[in-house]
Amino acid sequence: MCRNIKTLHNFKPPATEEEIRASAIQFVRKLSGFTNPSKANEPAFNSAVEQVTKVASELLDSLVTNAPPRDREIEAAKARERTALRFHSTGQ
Repeated sequence: MCRNIKTLHNFKPPATEEEIRASAIQFVRKLSGFTNPSKANEPAFNSAVEQVTKVASELLDSLVTNAPPRDREIEAAKARERTALRFHSTGQ
């Protein structure tokens, strides 16, 4: 589940609110153990997602670095390459 949470700091262009919220949802799912909470737990789940989204946005806004921003396309290509190497079949 948490494999879907991506690093959002120091990218150009910066992380969008949608990306931050998607990470918050994954985080709350992992903590709660619910992919889809029951109706009884839905208000608490949704409140947690909103709070985590807010705090994560504040965190990303306050972080400082001297490193140059990373390019999303280059980082995505690197991730695809790592995946290809990881799942490469040697039996052929």
